[in-house]
Amino acid sequence: MACNCLPNLSCRTSCASRPCIPHSCHSCTLPGACNIPANVGNCNWFCEGSFNGSEKETMQFLNDRLASYLEKVRQLERENAELESRIQERNQQQDPLVCPAYQSYFRTIEELQQKILCAKSENSRLLVQVDNAKLASDDFRTKCQYEALVETNRREVEEWFTTQTEELNKQVVSSSEQLQSYQAEIIELRRTVNSLEIELQAQHNLRNSLENTLTESEARYSSQLSQVQCLITNVESQLSEIRSDLERQNQEYQVLLDVRSRLECEINTYRGLLESEDCKLPCNPCATTNASGNSCGSCQKRCC
Repeated sequence: MACNCLPNLSCRTSCASRPCIPHSCHSCTLPGACNIPANVGNCNWFCEGSFNGSEKETMQFLNDRLASYLEKVRQLERENAELESRIQERNQQQDPLVCPAYQSYFRTIEELQQKILCAKSENSRLLVQVDNAKLASDDFRTKCQYEALVETNRREVEEWFTTQTEELNKQVVSSSEQLQSYQAEIIELRRTVNSLEIELQAQHNLRNSLENTLTESEARYSSQLSQVQCLITNVESQLSEIRSDLERQNQEYQVLLDVRSRLECEINTYRGLLESEDCKLPCNPCATTNASGNSCGSCQKRCC
């Protein structure tokens, strides 16, 4: 009869049967520590203190690896639980068939199993402490690197700030000098503007005075022109009257000349008649001459 005297091994798994999940294989990022390479611990596929790729890709890769390890651990735990349940069932089924010689060792075996479990838990606790120490060391190293980088950046920022401050001070001095120059130019321009405004006001006053004088002169000359025009009109009317009088007098003079000529002719005729009577001249009075030896013009006209 087969006698199965196996003890109730409730913990058949050990650290050797579990997959190695390095607790320090994750990025130890600090708050605000951007662009600082994280320490990945003792993983063989990374270099110490730096990533091979970008931080995002590395974190994704580590998360995928961790997820696969956790899935394997869960699968092994399920298999372990299934095996333990099967072992317990077999033990419960075969308890009456156990040899009495091994019955005294079961308690010792169970005590040893409890000690093994305690040792395993203590080992796990120590492993956790070691991993925590590694994480703390990695965090401290990362913190030191971060502080060194921060110190370097601070010095660079201080140098940049000092340089910018000096440049700004130079620009302020130059701007102050330019401002003083501009203020002096503004004062000079204001003086020029004031003098030009005064001159402009004087020119306006002169223009107004000249306009008033021109208006007065135009009014005066217009009055004088109207007076002269009236005088010219009067003179022209008087001139026309004088011309009319002259023409009339000329006509009267011509008439008087004709009368004089006729009278002279008659006088000469009478004189000739008187002389003819004395001198026995021909009876034609026009043939006689006057005392000066000239014949009468009117008589000549008549003879013609």
